[in-house]
Amino acid sequence: MIQFRPIYVICMREFIKFFREKSRLLGTLARPVLWLFVVGNGMSALIKPQAGFSYLQFIFPGMMGMTILFASIFSSISIVWDREFGFMKEMLVAPISRLSIVVGKAISGTAISAAQAIIILVLVPFLGIKLSVMEFLEVTALSLLVSFCITSLGILIAARLTSFDGFNIIMNFLVMPMFFLSGAMYPVTSMPPALRALTHLNPLTYGIDSFKHVLLADATPPMGPEFPLALDLAVVVAVSVLMLTLAALSFRKKE
Repeated sequence: MIQFRPIYVICMREFIKFFREKSRLLGTLARPVLWLFVVGNGMSALIKPQAGFSYLQFIFPGMMGMTILFASIFSSISIVWDREFGFMKEMLVAPISRLSIVVGKAISGTAISAAQAIIILVLVPFLGIKLSVMEFLEVTALSLLVSFCITSLGILIAARLTSFDGFNIIMNFLVMPMFFLSGAMYPVTSMPPALRALTHLNPLTYGIDSFKHVLLADATPPMGPEFPLALDLAVVVAVSVLMLTLAALSFRKKE
């Protein structure tokens, strides 16, 4: 049973923590900017524009996906932090359902990561990408949906971690492969068959492709979207529901 008051309190706590940690916001925003203008400009010298679209324009949806990926995972890992410092015990002994705790963490993580992804849209004019008000709203809605999906996955992972010792393993063997196997830096169709199969299993692939439907709507593959938008949305929604359900079940068993 979901209780809305605990969800509100958990969300406000996460928001307060986030705004107090200025370095966390700066670090999250600096990463895509660094990749976009340093790595992107370096690769632009090797990859010629296709159909009027540059490589920097191509990887911008991927940079939004990167922002969401890292912000969502870091937000979810706060569960491990709460467990180590005893705050999780205080929530568990309170007369609230554990499902409410999971939903509160998911909503707060979604809002924080989506907000950071939307902030980097200020770079759009510098890349020559035109974005109307309606398209901005569409990107915002997609950011919320993709953020919820990745945050739910992060909560499922955090429910299995008992300490920060496993955090580096998560970063090296899950987060970075998810980014590189998502079509963020190069088209999915250009990958070898084995890597392409892994890319199709990655929910972030479909999230980034959905951004391309809005930001690079006039581009054709390989620079533009590679999957139908309906497929992108269906996969992201299905994975979101599955991950949140498994996270709630794992959280109950673990705690």
